Amino acid sequence: MRLERLRERMVEHKLDSMLITDPLNRRYLSGFSGSAGWLLVTAERAMLVVDFRYYARAERESPDWEQIRVTGTYLEALAETVTETGITQLGIEGDHVSVAQFDEMRSKVPDVTFVPLEKMILPMRAIKDEGEIEAIRAAVACSDAAFVHLCQVIRPGMTEAEVGWELESYVRLHGASAVSFPFIVGSGPNGAMPHATCSERVIQEGEPIVLDFGAVVQGYCSDVTRTVCLGKADGRYERIWQLVLEAQRSAEEQLRPGMSGQEADAIARDMFAQAGYADQFGHGLGHGLGLAVHEAPRLSRLADDVILKPGMVFTVEPGLYFPDWGGVRIEDIVVMREDSVEVLTGAVKERVIAM
Repeated sequence: MRLERLRERMVEHKLDSMLITDPLNRRYLSGFSGSAGWLLVTAERAMLVVDFRYYARAERESPDWEQIRVTGTYLEALAETVTETGITQLGIEGDHVSVAQFDEMRSKVPDVTFVPLEKMILPMRAIKDEGEIEAIRAAVACSDAAFVHLCQVIRPGMTEAEVGWELESYVRLHGASAVSFPFIVGSGPNGAMPHATCSERVIQEGEPIVLDFGAVVQGYCSDVTRTVCLGKADGRYERIWQLVLEAQRSAEEQLRPGMSGQEADAIARDMFAQAGYADQFGHGLGHGLGLAVHEAPRLSRLADDVILKPGMVFTVEPGLYFPDWGGVRIEDIVVMREDSVEVLTGAVKERVIAM
């Protein structure tokens, strides 16, 4: 089915062949998860170009693809195959191939006209099938369990790095093949940086702690954020945390197919503006995820050209950030259904962890 959809897009672009070099697009189309390899697709043939390291793996993971075995270089194998198949015009992923790679392709395969194209596969990946959604659901369950574990062990006096390792070691020991991204643990003022790193800062009682983490299961990513404080919270934290939660709930309740990414983002953004915090919400409401932790669709004030459709999986993650104090962000993963969203994330939204 995915291969058929690619061929339909090739016809739209008047191409009789397409070269896929992006690793995630390669996996999406063929199932092959090795770290090297290309796909060469024509109207009649679907070829997986791999070297000796991956012959057996390619046979196991992509049995329906014709294997082209590389014995020299990948470009030599491409040139031989292009000559053998009579290809004269070849589409390439212009949003993945570098200028240097493009120049090398043209010099090594001079008899072919290369046509750089952008976003050939990404729009296909934006709509998940039920198998993909189940893989994401499994990744979400892994990260949900990690948060439960953390709530049992986190204490004042731990460093952000120690907290990050508790989360990472848990997901790796409980079904994850990898983490989705370098985890974020932003305590106190560090939480004002939406993409803070896990530093050696010591976590104090009563300050906000932004925890952003995710697991990779069956190749698919999860991404969850919870903000907590240890012990008794002050009034400022209570007010900000509750406002962020209300903005997230409002967005999740109102999201519908046909909305633009800009309209979706405005649900939370308008609530923050009315509360006097327009300048404290600097990123978008959410982003798609799947084989990559950031992919289509985008939900932001700039995404007026994005239309939400059933099958799209994305985050809903409003947040407010104050450099002199910290931040609060709450993030779920949802899947757009026919008339509303299904929330996949099950991690509790606990604002305070009692000591």
